Amino acid sequence: MRPLDGVRVLDLTRLLPGAYATLLLADLGADVVKIEDPRGGDGMRTLGPRAGGRTVYFEQLNRGKRSVTLDLRAPEAAAILAALVARADVVVDSFRPSTARRLGVDAETLRARHARLVCASISGFGHTGPYAERAAHDINYQALAGLLKPPALPGPLVGDIGAAMQAAIGILAALIQRQRTGEGSFVDVPIHEAALAWSMFPTTDDLMHACYTIYETSDGEWLALGALEPKFWRGFCERIGRPDLVPLQHATGDDRSRVLDEVRAIMRSRSRAEWLAAFADADVCLTAVYTRDEVAVDPHVVARRGSARPNRRAPALGADTDAVLEEAGVTEDARSQLRAARII
Repeated sequence: MRPLDGVRVLDLTRLLPGAYATLLLADLGADVVKIEDPRGGDGMRTLGPRAGGRTVYFEQLNRGKRSVTLDLRAPEAAAILAALVARADVVVDSFRPSTARRLGVDAETLRARHARLVCASISGFGHTGPYAERAAHDINYQALAGLLKPPALPGPLVGDIGAAMQAAIGILAALIQRQRTGEGSFVDVPIHEAALAWSMFPTTDDLMHACYTIYETSDGEWLALGALEPKFWRGFCERIGRPDLVPLQHATGDDRSRVLDEVRAIMRSRSRAEWLAAFADADVCLTAVYTRDEVAVDPHVVARRGSARPNRRAPALGADTDAVLEEAGVTEDARSQLRAARII
């Protein structure tokens, strides 16, 4: 038995933030029903690389969920949605506030009918403030949070990922609160504020010294060194034959540049495999820089993924529509009419 077994989550979200938030819940045992537009479904289905006829990112973010097609803009959809909400513990959306109200999926509307319902909304700028109705994506949230360093493009979508984690945590807290009070609540998660949270933390650039950086090897591969603690730096310097560099771990100015240049030259003298072999028994925080293909076959990754969760693939668009609607009391004849009208 998993912690969220028996918890039903209705996922009205699109793209990464909502998908990752509900994936975290699905991995904890929640029954996540993903509501998708019958005209193509979640846009993530067509974004990014493909493998085996499926989009890699969609597959990774939506495994273990069920997919129901429903055109939320159609008037006939309201009754179907109401039947699904009546069976749900949590509803998650990613609409702008005005869109959520227009579709009747905002927290105020839903919780007026279902007081125990936990409603979570992952939106760009939250449900209050002058930017509440603005359209934006992760690159915009990072830009407004002061995280970008032009002309370099940002790396991971930290606003989206951070918002997903905040949403999952907020939902879990709301479910605990409901156990105590009997009442649901509203979880407001602005992606912009999730991006702002990252500005509190140091970056690799802030920490970069000879002890904390990446080094190219003779075969054009790379190694990452994270020897922040003095004991790790000392062990690294001794293993490369330069104990004289130990006092210069956090050197500044010309000394900092000199140490970096000297260590770079040393690391370029051997291949990645040779260095990994040389450090195999050394506890100094030195690792290979993997490609994605190498990550997939790393023995630790394979071992953890093989034991951590059930291997249920992401659903095909609408694959669970009939089963879920039947559970909600929608008859076969009604489903046939809805399907003929392209509402499901």
